[in-house]
Amino acid sequence: MQINITDVLSCKDKKMEWAVPLEMEAFVFSLGTFPIVEKSPCRLTITNLGSKRLKLTGEAEVSLEIPCDRCLTDVETKLAISFEREMEVRPSREGGTELSDYQADAGENQELPAEETEFIFGCNLDVDELVYSEILLNWPMKTLCSEACKGICKRCGANLNHGPCGCDTVELDPRMAAIREIFHTVNEEV
Repeated sequence: MQINITDVLSCKDKKMEWAVPLEMEAFVFSLGTFPIVEKSPCRLTITNLGSKRLKLTGEAEVSLEIPCDRCLTDVETKLAISFEREMEVRPSREGGTELSDYQADAGENQELPAEETEFIFGCNLDVDELVYSEILLNWPMKTLCSEACKGICKRCGANLNHGPCGCDTVELDPRMAAIREIFHTVNEEV
């Protein structure tokens, strides 16, 4: 969802607050697609600090289904997102129509958001893009269904949390292959 920040840009020390519902249904990036199971509205505060600076603070909670790193079972993972950013405000170099309209309406000396932010387009802030970047920054390094997760069998792929799979679990040292071969040939001869 996009919110218009024109009023915040209008004067120094102007502060506005929003509770914006998130429209994202899934989090998609290079590791895959992760469904969003539960989400709270993003509570967002934008303050015009003057001297061409905006302060952006907010928080939200998102629960995603992420596969366990050991057994691949989906785990509901709750991410509490909290952010505080300061951004420089300046006119756009491209001079698009949306920005030009804002300049004409607000006056010659009005400041505009920096164009390099991935979530501000003209005078609109895309809350979903902002939360997306925060989820990416807060992505867990490891997700486990439990600390005692046994993972999956290396041979057949069965989930070992449900019980043993029946595969031979003896792992022999590959450096002992020559000796094992000698014993194997001796046993065949006898």
